[in-house]
Amino acid sequence: MQNTILRIKAPVLFIILNVFCTFPIRSQSVNYPEIFGDDWKKAEDFISDNQKWIAPVLKKYGISYNEAIAVIFPELVRYSALRDKMEITLLKTLYINLGKDYANFSIGQFQMKPYFAEKIRETCSGMTGRKFRKLVSDSTGYDDMKMFRSAIVGDLEDIKMQVNYLVLFMRICRDKFSTDKMDKTDRVRFIATAYNTGFYKSEAEIRAMIDRKYFSTKAIAEEHYSYSDISVFWFRNNILRE
Repeated sequence: MQNTILRIKAPVLFIILNVFCTFPIRSQSVNYPEIFGDDWKKAEDFISDNQKWIAPVLKKYGISYNEAIAVIFPELVRYSALRDKMEITLLKTLYINLGKDYANFSIGQFQMKPYFAEKIRETCSGMTGRKFRKLVSDSTGYDDMKMFRSAIVGDLEDIKMQVNYLVLFMRICRDKFSTDKMDKTDRVRFIATAYNTGFYKSEAEIRAMIDRKYFSTKAIAEEHYSYSDISVFWFRNNILRE
């Protein structure tokens, strides 16, 4: 009797498993606007208020507006959440006098760090195309490193200069990682991770960080999110703007 029951159940079980396995189990998509609330709305307001002048700058240098904004959008959300709590006067002084090893902090709407700007300047000095090199100055034009680091801070406090750094960053990623050969979603995901973790790392190191969940807008957070997931979410929901 027991063997008979097993012979009957086994084919049924096989059919059930076979049917269900033919349909991928999809996780419920995360509603980031709901999670980040007013901070997400403020970030979108910033984009709406500044698109008229940012879009032409990006277009001039052959940079996709939607892709570039998707890359920095999580930082706009973070900036909206933290700008009233940031006290960076001491950090600026430490960086200018002692360098990145003593203070490497996020500045401005795009939350760029001084070391990021240093590496952009260092990398773009060897780029072909004078129009790109003219977007920022290099370290050779300063008498000492304090003046250079002070200029870095000044740049990052100017939203127009941050856009210039963004242009160079996007171009560097294209030259270094051949991002123009990636499909759009993969490109956004990869470049967003490079922006968040360091474009000066290897491609393998950057790809290893793509799904890591470190992003939060709170000093003490119970839950973290993938930076690149947020970028892709914004990109997919705004791709028709371009």
